[in-house]
Amino acid sequence: MNRITSLFKIKYPLIQGGMIWNSGWRLASAVSDAGGLGIIGAASMYPDVLVEHVEKCKKATDKPFGVNIPMLYPNIEEHMKTVVDYKVPIVFTSAGNPKLWTKELKKHGIKVVHVVSSVKFALKAQEAGVDAVVAEGFEAGGHNGREETTTFTLIPMVKDKIDVPLIAAGGIATGRGMLAAMTLGADGVQVGSRFAASDESSAHQLFKQAIIDTQEGDTVLTLKELAPVRLIKNKFYEEVAALYTTAPTKEQLVQLLGRARAKKGMFEGDLDQGELEIGQISGLINDIKPAATIVSDMIAEYTEAKNALLNFDNW
Repeated sequence: MNRITSLFKIKYPLIQGGMIWNSGWRLASAVSDAGGLGIIGAASMYPDVLVEHVEKCKKATDKPFGVNIPMLYPNIEEHMKTVVDYKVPIVFTSAGNPKLWTKELKKHGIKVVHVVSSVKFALKAQEAGVDAVVAEGFEAGGHNGREETTTFTLIPMVKDKIDVPLIAAGGIATGRGMLAAMTLGADGVQVGSRFAASDESSAHQLFKQAIIDTQEGDTVLTLKELAPVRLIKNKFYEEVAALYTTAPTKEQLVQLLGRARAKKGMFEGDLDQGELEIGQISGLINDIKPAATIVSDMIAEYTEAKNALLNFDNW
């Protein structure tokens, strides 16, 4: 056991990212059953929908699972009440000040993990009393840090400054990537894009296929004035890029973004006008398969790569 498997009471130090429109109870329970930590992504759920997913996840698995709740979510009080009432053992928070809820959640025996994109915010999370930190590089899909610090730069920098367990995220979809992140000091890894292209992901099949079709250079980090997000380059992104040539105001960007753009793309499958959030590592994802197979494949590759390094003597 390492610090992450001990903290979460799981078999492998492998966490599935709580991605909006992708991470429902089916995916979370499948990952947890396979030995990782499944996460329900609450950011795309109304309060009653989160209740439904938590109830179904508890019925589907007897293993630990968590819920990811962005601090900016408008119904955050209802979501926090749900995780307390249903005794969800682990909450991942993001996009806000971890001091707002960490103490209250821990009072109820809930483990709290906060997602950060810099050393500065990792230290603030530790000061707030979190049980672990996810340090996410800008390779990641979805909303991201403005600093554009890569995962392999960020992980050792954060490791040198904090004492709580460290989870690496961003650009990790293979066992080799997992080993590399842990060699740099991570106690575990969080994987998003690879699980978005799984059988149990709640994303639309067309979006899953778009992930498979995405190659190197097909994603870009944009909309920093609102909330930095990594998108597949589609017709909507071209409209964003065209607007940027006019030095737009924040209000103009908000108007172009509109409402429910991520739902339109990832959940409803509108590949032209939808917001298609995915990480750079999508260029290495070539198939859609069960979440349990993703977990077992990553662990097998991790073990193989680790053994190969241990046996490497031709320096």
